[in-house]
Amino acid sequence: MPAAQRVDLLDPAEVARLGGIEIVAEGVVEGFLTGLHRSPFRGFSVEFTEHRAYQPGDEPRYLDWKILARSDRLFVKQFEEETNLRAMILVDASRSMAWRGAPGRLTKRAYADRLAAALALILLRQRDATGLVTFDDAVRQVVPARVKTGQWTRFVRGLLDTPDGRGTAAYDALRHITGLLARRGLVVLLSDLLFDRELALTALRYLRHRGHQVIVFHLMDPAEVQLSGPPEVRFRDPESSASVVVRPRELARAYGETVQREMAAWRAACRRHGIAYHPVQTDMPFGVALRLLA
Repeated sequence: MPAAQRVDLLDPAEVARLGGIEIVAEGVVEGFLTGLHRSPFRGFSVEFTEHRAYQPGDEPRYLDWKILARSDRLFVKQFEEETNLRAMILVDASRSMAWRGAPGRLTKRAYADRLAAALALILLRQRDATGLVTFDDAVRQVVPARVKTGQWTRFVRGLLDTPDGRGTAAYDALRHITGLLARRGLVVLLSDLLFDRELALTALRYLRHRGHQVIVFHLMDPAEVQLSGPPEVRFRDPESSASVVVRPRELARAYGETVQREMAAWRAACRRHGIAYHPVQTDMPFGVALRLLA
């Protein structure tokens, strides 16, 4: 598939018009894996209790003789030590994530859902146990990390069953997954990070202390990065309903510097604690965002 035609490299809003989350994610992953020559993830151990086809070199003691007797086909049993990774993907569903700066763009939440579904599909195709936590001012959906048949459908259903909320309780959601990841694994946070940085970092540092690999996707609409608009406009906080009237042209420079300082503070804090930090704007092709992990 030529690069120019790869779905994962098209404008996210154009891709979203192809269909629902499942269709978008499958198209994105097909294009992404076409352009990738190695697995983007390094694994740890994970609980796994399914079978796979026998391959030359597998130890005979792991053969399932009952399946051989029934079907005359060789399968081996896979155990916890034989698989790669246990991953939990956290999606911020707070009201601020439902915002977009222009009608033709995806909201931050819509972008996060599709990126999360694509990431989960990649992990599950690698036979990595993958789970989901969605949250706003409380934890809303929990899909425990599994790798069994139907897990991706359960993952996507968890996204679809989470409505847009109000406030944000990132700290509670991050602490919640410590009980879901008994062994070292991968934690991916998809959020606009519009919450208390120090409180969230406390939980992120704890996850790193427990040995987890932690990745933060800082999702922003392009209009949040650079202030623009009519001569005078009213901005309203979607989570508190507080509002303010400003003249964008007069504040654009100071606003831009403030945004860059905030991003730099997140980047520096994450780097200090071994956390990967990736700013992603919602007009970035999904494949480009996924490649940040490669």
